[in-house]
Amino acid sequence: MTQAPTPTADTVRRLVGSLLGGSTEPDVRPVAAGADPATWWVGPRHVLRLAPDGDAAVRQRRELRLRELVRPRVPVAVPTSVAHGEWAPGLTYTLDARLTGGSGEDHDVSALGEADLAALLTGMREVPGRQAEALGVPRAAPRSLETLRRTAERAARRLAEADEFDPARPERLTGQASAQLGAQQGTAVLVHHALAGEHLVVGADGRVRGVLGWTDAVLGDPAEDIAGLALCVGAPAAVRAATLAGYGARPCLRGLWLARCDTVVQLADALHGRSGPPPAALLRTRLRRAWEPILLERVTELRGDDPDDAP
Repeated sequence: MTQAPTPTADTVRRLVGSLLGGSTEPDVRPVAAGADPATWWVGPRHVLRLAPDGDAAVRQRRELRLRELVRPRVPVAVPTSVAHGEWAPGLTYTLDARLTGGSGEDHDVSALGEADLAALLTGMREVPGRQAEALGVPRAAPRSLETLRRTAERAARRLAEADEFDPARPERLTGQASAQLGAQQGTAVLVHHALAGEHLVVGADGRVRGVLGWTDAVLGDPAEDIAGLALCVGAPAAVRAATLAGYGARPCLRGLWLARCDTVVQLADALHGRSGPPPAALLRTRLRRAWEPILLERVTELRGDDPDDAP
């Protein structure tokens, strides 16, 4: 297997210089620190993403096609590729126009921003599954909430020993409740699958301006995107957005508990040195957001298959 080259600032300057032209060298810097940074700011108006391996190149090619399919159906901006090609044999790049706004981790989403998120979820649900599959978007089976619940219970005990979490908090998610919150048949939709804060572009006014990072999109469980929003904007805002998008109690509560269990497991692993980034401080923030109480879980009693539970 050929060893992939290490991208450097000189590599990026030569590449974007050939794409953008001009008499001056562009200002380039990595978006995040790392041994082999794959994403670079290019001046104030562009961002360059380099696929570091063959698998990432396949996903990036698929992402470029998927963004064009999604763009007319969602109310927020989706990145536009100014140029794309190969930066090394078999390894792709895309030079995208930079979207204006900040990270969802740093800006609160307003009521109008929640409406933006609702329209985003609605638009993604309306993307034809066959067209997405034709682009290579894979199908993903729903996760077992019961398996995740048992893992989270063990993680909660570890966090309690470290005085990080009240182990009694997950008690409302019983085995019976996790069975009731199983994913419903025939509800697979286009799922972004990475609606974390760094992929939400939020303006100073709290409106959602754009969504980045479509490489992990799948056809699958819509509760996964509700869970992602709970980590970023908090459980109440995520559930309000999903409800505005037409989702009923079952997928909303399923997404809520996916988020809650995930945050407990991820923080426990981070504190015991079993995972890399994100840092523990961010994981604590996400745990707090996901565990914010919501009225829906106090008043909802699921009774078998409710036709109103899915759009």
